[in-house]
Amino acid sequence: MNKPKQKIYLTPTPVRIWHWLNAFGFLALILSGAQIRYPEFVNFFGSYKAAIRLHDTAGIVVSISFCLWLTYYLVVARSLLKLYVPSGEDLRRGLFRQLLFYFFNYFRGKPNPHVTTPDNKFNPLQKSAYLVIMMVLVPLVILTGFMLMNIELLRPLVLFLGGIKLIAGAHFLLACVLIAFLFTHVYLATLGHTPFAHFKPMWTGWEEHEEDERKST
Repeated sequence: MNKPKQKIYLTPTPVRIWHWLNAFGFLALILSGAQIRYPEFVNFFGSYKAAIRLHDTAGIVVSISFCLWLTYYLVVARSLLKLYVPSGEDLRRGLFRQLLFYFFNYFRGKPNPHVTTPDNKFNPLQKSAYLVIMMVLVPLVILTGFMLMNIELLRPLVLFLGGIKLIAGAHFLLACVLIAFLFTHVYLATLGHTPFAHFKPMWTGWEEHEEDERKST
């Protein structure tokens, strides 16, 4: 017998547009960055200069996209702190419950301890990860990338921070952390009541919840 389902409007259109623009931008950055970093092994775009042009262009697009995302949640939705900053309860108990679910209870068929709502979209683990990713790592990647694109203009700052090699190395390591997060993000997104349940809101805006799941909190 199929369990009754309830639909909630979870992801507004501006957020969905931002998400997919960001996703394709990151893919372009990863592929072009791989060719720039390892030109002797990787050749997706023909020439080294072409890879640099694409990387710079994608970097500008993703940077603008990030600013639009920040503006939307700060000014339009006014929900940045509520959605992305863990509460005291999240830190005291929520993180442990969510980790227990992902590593153990999910495989026993137990319900997710977090029930998604428009005002509480992310579980404590997601909030903590997104806070670090979106408020620390992404701005640092943008900053180091901007310096590498404008070395002559920002030469005093680049030298003050340790030189081109240090800035480039930091940019690469930060990018590796974001790539690792991307794989984790995609995997965790498959852990809904169906493998694609958490993907649908990024296409349609609506997410389905089984009734007993919504009553489990």
